[in-house]
Amino acid sequence: MTAELTPRAERFFLLTLAGIQFSHVLDFVIMMPLGPILMAALGIGTHEFGLLVASYSFSAAVSGILAATFVDQFERKRLLLIGFALFGLATLACGLAPSYSMLLLARGMAGVFGGIMGSLIHTMIADAIPFSRRARASGIVSSAFSISTIAGVPLSLWLANHFGWRAPFMLIAALSVAFIAIGLRFLPELRQHLGEEKRAHLLSATFSVLGDANHRRALLFSALVIFSGFTVIPYITVYAVNNVGIPQVQIHIVYLVGGSATFISARLIGHWADKYGKVEVYRRVAWLALAPVLLVTHVGALPLWGWLICSTSFFVLISGRMIPAMAVIASSAQPKLRGTFMSLNGTVQSLAMGLATTLAGFLISLDSSGRIVGYPLVGYVAVAANLIAIGFVARIVMHGRNT
Repeated sequence: MTAELTPRAERFFLLTLAGIQFSHVLDFVIMMPLGPILMAALGIGTHEFGLLVASYSFSAAVSGILAATFVDQFERKRLLLIGFALFGLATLACGLAPSYSMLLLARGMAGVFGGIMGSLIHTMIADAIPFSRRARASGIVSSAFSISTIAGVPLSLWLANHFGWRAPFMLIAALSVAFIAIGLRFLPELRQHLGEEKRAHLLSATFSVLGDANHRRALLFSALVIFSGFTVIPYITVYAVNNVGIPQVQIHIVYLVGGSATFISARLIGHWADKYGKVEVYRRVAWLALAPVLLVTHVGALPLWGWLICSTSFFVLISGRMIPAMAVIASSAQPKLRGTFMSLNGTVQSLAMGLATTLAGFLISLDSSGRIVGYPLVGYVAVAANLIAIGFVARIVMHGRNT
């Protein structure tokens, strides 16, 4: 067991991880609002732009599989900072890319290293933070997603509009350098997992993870949670503009309000999960999320304030499920296999994200006026996956309940 961190050390540990999380999440988030600018600057169509987005997710899925074979063989802090440095270089390459093909390659490389970051960060939380505070800790780090939405979307658009599409990538590369320096100072070394007996085969840790029925249940649960959100999320902005009637110039308000509300709610949900039980809080938030999922996929024309009610409740509750869910998932892993398990979980989540986005793309279409047709069906698919996850979560056994 690693010596428990002091309150001050724990605070800096979590804030540093949140900063690293912010950087690599922002790198993914900014691609959505940059779409029109990139398409005009590079002379590409929607298909080529879609490949830019997909290249990151698919690379992240592949890197998760590869990382699962070695992540538990190294000290956590060193592995995280080396991976983050390579991620920063790949993001810098995005900003310097002279052509579409080079940008596509650089996005894929960013996905390779970015895909490792999320699972490794949650592994470090589970290694260093006692079970009784783990959901709260996940909530603090997960607030980076909200800040990325609050700051990332408006800031990336402002930078791109004033300095060109390369500027946001340069910003993220600079942030990477800053957080590496902070990480060297404030992240503790985590090496208790290295005391386990070395395995004869590089893939044996992966086989050990998949051979555990509880691990398989947790991975399936993780896939269901991600799938139920990402059937809806990729198309919500297009639906808001084309069907609800929200002007494109007001879309940043939607993300600003939704991200701000999510930032506040993330810590509350994490606190409630630690106090009242991770499974129970997950179930309650997931049940509440059903209503906004149906709202945002069914409503017609609305004024901005009406859509803000629908979209903000959607962002708060859909992302809010992830806080107790990730605490349950991370706690389901055997401690000696946690790094390998969380790497596989990152792969599962990336694949679920891609599958959900692809399936929703088959279910919806644009009519002659540009309105989305079939989005309500997407909502029903999301609700079904969410209901299955709600029923499934109680079957997962969590380790460390008394730590």
